Amino acid sequence: MQLSRRVMSIQPSPTLAVDAKAKSLKAAGVDVISFGVGEPDFRTPAHICEAAKQAIDAGFHGYTPADGTPELKKAVADKFQRDNGLTYATDQVIINVGGKHSSYLLMQAMLDEGDEVIVPAPYWVSYPPMVILAGGVPVVVPTREADDFKLRIDDLAKALTAKTKAIFINSPSNPTGSVYSAEELKPLAELCADKGVYIVSDEIYEPILFDGRTFVSTAALGPKIFDHTITLNGVSKAYAMTGWRIGYMGGPQPIIKACAKIQSQSTSNPTSISQKAAVAALTGPQDEVERMRVEFEKRRDYIMGRLKAIPGCSCPRPGGAFYVFPNLSAYFGKSFDGQVIKDSVELSAYLLEQSHIATVPGAAFGEDACIRFSFATSMELIAKGMDRLEDGLSKLA
Repeated sequence: MQLSRRVMSIQPSPTLAVDAKAKSLKAAGVDVISFGVGEPDFRTPAHICEAAKQAIDAGFHGYTPADGTPELKKAVADKFQRDNGLTYATDQVIINVGGKHSSYLLMQAMLDEGDEVIVPAPYWVSYPPMVILAGGVPVVVPTREADDFKLRIDDLAKALTAKTKAIFINSPSNPTGSVYSAEELKPLAELCADKGVYIVSDEIYEPILFDGRTFVSTAALGPKIFDHTITLNGVSKAYAMTGWRIGYMGGPQPIIKACAKIQSQSTSNPTSISQKAAVAALTGPQDEVERMRVEFEKRRDYIMGRLKAIPGCSCPRPGGAFYVFPNLSAYFGKSFDGQVIKDSVELSAYLLEQSHIATVPGAAFGEDACIRFSFATSMELIAKGMDRLEDGLSKLA
């Protein structure tokens, strides 16, 4: 059978592929330390789990409205107002099957064949494939390590064309951990809004900020920007609810309505029980979110100290999320047992096979000089993994 050109033009998610390989090696008895997948190692807070149990006991296990329960949509609208100063009516809010699903639906709803979407690099691995699957063209705009991997306005201006429909902005960022300030973000957003370009503001790591930073929601930067922004968020990262699969977004009503139409013909509603749990997450106590944030910051400080001690390694200090993205290109061209390491893919493979640490090559994020490490794992495993990294790199000659 001849498969479609779209599906043949993309690859499976490299982060999930790395996680699957690491788990396979672990199942075979290999002691692998995983820095690969971006998944908090904490348990979902107890009051959220209790809400799900109560939903099951109450028989809340049938279909819900395709775009989410009214209760959860109101909780999301209230969250946007309370935390971000964004006024969305409930018909401007949709609940999706995870944050990834939100981005995918948007691309399907917004793009026609040949429409362009600006994707600053390094980017989350799924942005370009989502654009391609919707018939669009991802326009990758490189950023610079010296700029903390943040987009320059002159580079954005050069990339804009008559075909530009949207731009992805992800702050805090996966994979770099960079965080835009209001002063950095507003000129970019104003330029896009003035050109009629929609900003897809991926804010999934919103509460995971370090060094006293204050979160900036793109849509809050001005009325015209608000009208041209779709705000994406979810419960996966903030509440350690990755497997519950609840994402949500707010934006212009015609776009949200279009996404709801596609969702009704594809997944239908997000899981009913997970929606009850998400209500508890958004409306209940937030102390566990802060506890996790504090622990992530401790891990960030530790892993940065270890990376700084590695010869030839440079790495911007992440301002949020739970990733470091060190530049390890100094080790390209070196070899082990006659095998020359040419790029991030081969270095990542070497570290998995020889040092038994799972990482994601920077090439998957559009920056081949780097490798992504997730520090969403215990301090003990981070320390052990950094020992293995130092040892593995020292063996390359």
